[in-house]
Amino acid sequence: MSLKQTIQENRIRAMKEKDTMARSVLGMLISAIKNEEIDTKEEMSDEQVQTIVLRQIKQLNDAKKDFLSGERNDLVEKTNQEIAVLEAYAPAQLSDEELQAIVQSTIQDMNAEGMSMMGAVMGTVMGKVKGQANGNRVKEQVQKQLQ
Repeated sequence: MSLKQTIQENRIRAMKEKDTMARSVLGMLISAIKNEEIDTKEEMSDEQVQTIVLRQIKQLNDAKKDFLSGERNDLVEKTNQEIAVLEAYAPAQLSDEELQAIVQSTIQDMNAEGMSMMGAVMGTVMGKVKGQANGNRVKEQVQKQLQ
């Protein structure tokens, strides 16, 4: 069963269980997937669906920062719950040690030295981790190891 089908079935289950939070979040996710399918005129693969999930999580995290600065704790809590629902469909994240090892090997393979190589290293590492690590985490590791 594809990830898209799993999400649709879980939305139906949430409706039956009267879980309004999960129903709402999964409904928005299904809409985002369908919109992407309409734009690209093709069925989404599991990897593409995970990319959409990560995009939704990033948008919610950005909104959460605004809610924190506005001291809207009620909205922060709601956003945290929405993120928790979506994280079940996101790819597993790399541990700090795994990410550090990938960055280290990439720097060695590229013979990169100094911060001038940061963009090239970042691009290569982001291609290797494909959604398994947030860009900010990768940036921190690359900066730390290039200094």
